[in-house]
Amino acid sequence: MIPAITKRSETMPQSLSSLHVHLIFSTKHRKPLISDPIRDELHAYMATVFKGLNCVPRLINSVDDHIHALFDLSRTHAVSDVIKDVKSSSSKWIKSKGDEFNTFAWQAGYGAFAVSESNVAKVIDYIENQHEHHRTRSFQEEFRSFLIRHKIEFDERYVWD
Repeated sequence: MIPAITKRSETMPQSLSSLHVHLIFSTKHRKPLISDPIRDELHAYMATVFKGLNCVPRLINSVDDHIHALFDLSRTHAVSDVIKDVKSSSSKWIKSKGDEFNTFAWQAGYGAFAVSESNVAKVIDYIENQHEHHRTRSFQEEFRSFLIRHKIEFDERYVWD
């Protein structure tokens, strides 16, 4: 039996969360469009979008054809809405950076993977070392391994665009 509360609490109720998300998505058809001259500015822009959504960006890094981001999901936003905003806003932004980006687009899909607090440092290290990983491994191989490791069923026909 739970005793009845007879005195009203004077404290404010709180909704708290700690949700770390490892986000991965590529350029459309994995075109190598994220070049060094634009890379740091793109990461900074995306970080600003995350912050505007009350999502703390922990780390954003990329290679020529895809992005990795680790961010803390705001308790008031759905992960799909955050990703939609980050992708659409950054796509519009990058198109404004010159004629070579006129046709820039992100792939339609993405991968979002939960990260426990105990694994945040390991994921940061992984994201920091993207250039090393991709000397011998393609985006498709990497992404497929994430899906398998996280036990996400997928159909190859619909993963790549």
